[in-house]
Amino acid sequence: MLVGSFRVAAVLFDFDGTLTVPDTLDFAAVRSAVGCPPGLGLLEFLAGIEDAEERRAKEAILEAMEAEAAEQTLENEGATELVESLHRSGVPMGIITRNTRESIDRSFAKLPGIDPGYFGVVVTRDLPLSPKPFPDGVLYAAEQLGVEVAELLVVGDYAFDIEAGKRAGALAMYLYNDPGEPFHGEGADFVVHSLAEALDVVRRGLPLPAGKLPSDLLEQALSGLVLTDPSVLVGAAIGEDAAAVDIHGEEVLVLASDPVTLAADSLSRYAVLVNANDVATSGATPRWLIATLLFPPGSTASEIVALTAGIQAVCAENGISLVGGHTEITDAVSRPLVVGTMAGTARRGRLIDKRGMRQGDRILLTKAVAVEGTGLIAREFEGRLLRAGMTAVEVADCAAFLDSIGILEEARIARAFAGVTAMHDVTEGGLATAVRELGAAGGRRLRLHLDRISIYPQTARICAILGIDPLGLIGSGSLLITVAPGEAQALAEAITAAGIEVADIGEVLEEGQGVEAFRDGARAVLPRFERDEVSRLGPGAPLRR
Repeated sequence: MLVGSFRVAAVLFDFDGTLTVPDTLDFAAVRSAVGCPPGLGLLEFLAGIEDAEERRAKEAILEAMEAEAAEQTLENEGATELVESLHRSGVPMGIITRNTRESIDRSFAKLPGIDPGYFGVVVTRDLPLSPKPFPDGVLYAAEQLGVEVAELLVVGDYAFDIEAGKRAGALAMYLYNDPGEPFHGEGADFVVHSLAEALDVVRRGLPLPAGKLPSDLLEQALSGLVLTDPSVLVGAAIGEDAAAVDIHGEEVLVLASDPVTLAADSLSRYAVLVNANDVATSGATPRWLIATLLFPPGSTASEIVALTAGIQAVCAENGISLVGGHTEITDAVSRPLVVGTMAGTARRGRLIDKRGMRQGDRILLTKAVAVEGTGLIAREFEGRLLRAGMTAVEVADCAAFLDSIGILEEARIARAFAGVTAMHDVTEGGLATAVRELGAAGGRRLRLHLDRISIYPQTARICAILGIDPLGLIGSGSLLITVAPGEAQALAEAITAAGIEVADIGEVLEEGQGVEAFRDGARAVLPRFERDEVSRLGPGAPLRR
């Protein structure tokens, strides 16, 4: 079991059964000696004895048996290698146990390979803290080690370890020493079967040094890559500097490239789709992606592996092969950057060149304006929208718009119509900017009917709350199509049949420049945006490039 992306700033180890060989202390014998009933923890049983003299006598039995077990302590396989490796990497470490400090010190004397000085905190039952499974000891350890509890990894071989870690908000790793024993790892973020395997997982969560990704970690990142396109002759692999594809029989190779910087939960989808969208608007089929991934210092292998896996998944969803790229940690960037280069193929006779637009062509718009902007704002300005009266459900609904930023399906449908003369995806600057770009690329004036442009109610509300214009808001997910008037209706019906909204919003005019706008039959002004409306929301507004 392995969570997708995580960061480890410190490690907190259970002692018995984790750093030491399991069952050095015979718990069944201890229970019998003190009269602890089944299903009740030893410490909890002792704490519940009201007679102080009886309680102290039974505590003495437990302490004596712990001391005897400490004299027989053996190191668990791989413990020295794990602790030494973390120490060399500068990772703070601690111990959390239900034992006494005296028994831990006795045990360390029997572990010559493990230096007790490596542990910045040792949490035992001598401290005035509730023991595992309560979270108190984990929270205390995080404070003493100087790390955020969310970046503290608790490693243990029993349910109490996992429960304490998760209740505190830490990461939890279950060490399943013996598959023949009952499983106690429910709720753990990771399940490992050896300390060597634990070290491999921890490495994925540690900050990486500047430079290329180590080859073993790169191999892990590429391990899930499956290529089903037979045209890929040389794909992504360790030691390969370039990809090779066979385009025999294809007349035109279409290429597009875009850099993307966004939050991790969106970066994979954007990296693939914004590049695929550009290729698709030429009437080509997006087929191969090369991705350069740049991460800032302090990034972890798990973050890189998760992003790579995400890119692979989005490629697979859309019939695209990830064929190569480069991964590096560098101080040239302050957050992850993906530069994607997408290649696709088209028959020469079906390459769609915007210069082919003709007077009288209809202008169609798929979906509605500002699909992308609606999702970005909902994700980045959730608090602001909630304070303005939107519910959490409404904000989540808007955030889900980012799942619809692709235009590949409508582009695929459109390229089958001989009358389609141009396609253009709506990006920064919104529809108002995209229409002007379309006209400029085709060398034609355009007429736009503002009252026919669809705006989703969610978009309208967000824009009203924030005082921005949806016509100038970044809008991937919407596709502008120009098509011969005789095929416009059939194309619209085909797109609608695919479950995609589409509207006829204007027409292509004579050669020239500019866009004339109408609303309800009367001349209107099409606003001009020097920058995308989302940038008006303040520093750090979520433009993707």
